[in-house]
Amino acid sequence: MISCTEFIPMYSHLFTFIEKKSGYDAVVEYWKNVREKYTRPMLGEIAKEEGVAACWDYWSTTLNEEAADFRMTYDDETGVYEAEMRYCPSRGRLEEMTHVTPFHDYCGHCRVLYAPILEEYGAVCDNNFEYTGTAGCKWAFHGEPRPVKHP
Repeated sequence: MISCTEFIPMYSHLFTFIEKKSGYDAVVEYWKNVREKYTRPMLGEIAKEEGVAACWDYWSTTLNEEAADFRMTYDDETGVYEAEMRYCPSRGRLEEMTHVTPFHDYCGHCRVLYAPILEEYGAVCDNNFEYTGTAGCKWAFHGEPRPVKHP
């Protein structure tokens, strides 16, 4: 079976193809479709129940599964979740490949996939996934303080 990391270059090529064929807005529409079909069923259910605390539950699982180098904090008294992706395996893999030119806004899919769902349930994105390097980023959400269900 092929691992998910083998699909990363394909995703980048797909984004480039869609943009060349139909423009950047079409790429964003593609990401929105992915959000509704795949991200919403997982993240949306947690966020509906936990609000901003869902960030901890969701990313503590997914980022560990991806073997990302990250640091995240959640303050259940203030309702602030912060994350620093020190090394994103997806973007990092693209940067390491000499035969692939990463899609110019490859990381943009994170803004489209996650923030709108969390914002529906009261978690406001403070800095819209501010990129600090080619394989790293920082983001923060704040909302109504709630305890994490699955620490």
